[in-house]
Amino acid sequence: MSSGNGTDGDGQAPPAEQLALIRESVRRTAPRARPRTWRGAALAENLPVARVLVDKGLVHLDRYFDYAVPAAMDAEARPGVRVRVRFGAGERGGRREGGGLINGFIVERVAESDYPGALAPLAQVLSPEPVLTPALLALCRAVADRYAGALADVVQLAVPPRMARAERTAPPPPDAPAPPPTAPEPGGWARYPDGPAFLTALREGGVPRAVWTALPGPRWPEELARALLTTAASGRGALAVVPDGRAAARVNAALAALHPGRDPLHVLLTADAGPEARYRRWLAVSRGRARVVVGTRAAMFAPVRDLGLVAVWDDGDQALRDEHAPRPHAREVLMLRAVHERAALLVGGHTRTVEGERLVDAGWARPLAADRATVRATAPLVRTVGDLDEARDVAARTARLPSLAWRAARDALRLGPVLVQVPRRGYVPRLACERCREPARCPHCHGPLTSPGAARELTCGWCGRASPHWRCPACGGARLRASVVGAHRTAEELGRAFQGVPVRVCGGDQAVPTVEDRAALVVSTPGAEPVADGPGYAAALLLDAWALLGRADLRAEEDALRRWLAASALVRPHTEGGTVVAVAEPTLRPVQALVRWNPEGHAARELAERAELGYPPVSRMAAVSGLPEAVAAFLAAARLPPDAEILGPVPLPRREPGQPRRTGDPPPGEAWERALVRVPPGSGAALAAALRTAQAARLSRREGPPVRILIDPTDLG
Repeated sequence: MSSGNGTDGDGQAPPAEQLALIRESVRRTAPRARPRTWRGAALAENLPVARVLVDKGLVHLDRYFDYAVPAAMDAEARPGVRVRVRFGAGERGGRREGGGLINGFIVERVAESDYPGALAPLAQVLSPEPVLTPALLALCRAVADRYAGALADVVQLAVPPRMARAERTAPPPPDAPAPPPTAPEPGGWARYPDGPAFLTALREGGVPRAVWTALPGPRWPEELARALLTTAASGRGALAVVPDGRAAARVNAALAALHPGRDPLHVLLTADAGPEARYRRWLAVSRGRARVVVGTRAAMFAPVRDLGLVAVWDDGDQALRDEHAPRPHAREVLMLRAVHERAALLVGGHTRTVEGERLVDAGWARPLAADRATVRATAPLVRTVGDLDEARDVAARTARLPSLAWRAARDALRLGPVLVQVPRRGYVPRLACERCREPARCPHCHGPLTSPGAARELTCGWCGRASPHWRCPACGGARLRASVVGAHRTAEELGRAFQGVPVRVCGGDQAVPTVEDRAALVVSTPGAEPVADGPGYAAALLLDAWALLGRADLRAEEDALRRWLAASALVRPHTEGGTVVAVAEPTLRPVQALVRWNPEGHAARELAERAELGYPPVSRMAAVSGLPEAVAAFLAAARLPPDAEILGPVPLPRREPGQPRRTGDPPPGEAWERALVRVPPGSGAALAAALRTAQAARLSRREGPPVRILIDPTDLG
């Protein structure tokens, strides 16, 4: 272990001092120091050394630092509590002085330190609440190792910021464990041949692992709630992670309906509650008062006691991948928890991802799906633009709203609301010259010009400047055409086509959870579709399929099918008149999977192709990006596994000043490259360890600009 006196104020030591720190941290033959006093102040008699994880998310400082425990802090300085320590000492004025104060967590108390010098004392115990439990620390360590990240970064994701008032007002730990609830009836799980057996295994304390393809319809929150309560009935805890707050609220409402009363059996962990309320609920979980947790992405680290089931819904949604380093995915974190804490696993959705199919194909999990007769009975009728429609309507394959879709919407409005899915938000987010089709660009920053409304000036999507007198630089034309139409423009066009019918736009800030069961057109972007009251939507129109299928991404087809199935699942069964019209080329594979409602077959074919090409999830892959010289030097110095294969590097799109920045994008004006490092199954841990070691050495020696490492990248072109 190391002392907290070895780095400068920014957390990185000079090279000579850093090398000395490393030598001291690995030295095991030096005499061990047992501190008794610090500048005249008495230290703790029993276990006077605290090993602290400091809040510095740097891989070359990813270890524990030893501090002396003053006698006055002996009672509160327990493992897992938050503390303040001095970190980053330096030579000033000929004498050794302490660095700045930073936060940290006590990991353990020991009798002696490996550091041979004098230890600095803890500066302050921020809270006596033990928030970093041994189980949570072990999980964070496993996640950091898997994603080649720093432990401190993962702990920041796992432990929410402290709210002092929430700690004072949160109920204390219970004196005795609450009696388990009564196991609910199978309910909707009876529709699946293996559903009752899965619940029986949970109720009897088993640890089944299943990939669940949910039937279309609004019943999946209730079915997921039954699985969570069945696990709680066995005396164990349960955790479910969903992509957004609306889905979490639906599962939470289903839990409340199945287990009414004031008993705080379950809690909802979402950002919508606010920092203080969310921390109070998190404390209820940590203190053992709540045994069932439903939440969004951050809830994957919820410290549920005696964990018996972890579940993730719609695991293909990118919202389940954290945007902060090291960018873990909720599905992978929950799989780690299932293994380390011996818990059951349920990966569910209306579709099946390639990762889910990989688990089934490897025999690590069992498929949990309904038979084909039940699927056909509950699914809506899915239609596409075929040869017969093309013979009747010559523009059927090119029109944005062909006559087939128009007739389906007209007939369905007699029964209830109609959902219209549009991939893009806004009015006209992309414009082009009417004469030469040159994209319309801002003359100041070269960003895309957008139309915010029918009678409003053109504005830049990057810098926001107006361009009222735009002319095409290629041909001099002044007239524009829409190359991409957004949800608001679609709503305007539908309002003119169906006069007298209410039109609602959902998406972004206009998202709503439900709509009434009456005639209306609901225009929504993917993922923001509200649930229709009653039996569901009478019809759904899936427009602009090319925008989803045309993305230069390995997962474009899989993601398009996932979004289409999620919207189509909100439509009532075909026996009740439910119809879905997909305005897409009918011969495309994801369109055929939608028509047949066969996501399992599509996932199996995708997995077979990935296996043939050596792409994830069959292989493990890491993306290394940065300046060209930095990427080349990093890969040359890294001791990669012998079976590693380097693909690239290739240049990344250049980001101009003013352009919106996404996670992982290079700084403005810099030309970055990205190299992919691929290893076969079984070498993923060795790859992550090699990349992490190389990154730590590069940072400690300050060998040029840093590189960014991303394990399991999802944006492969």
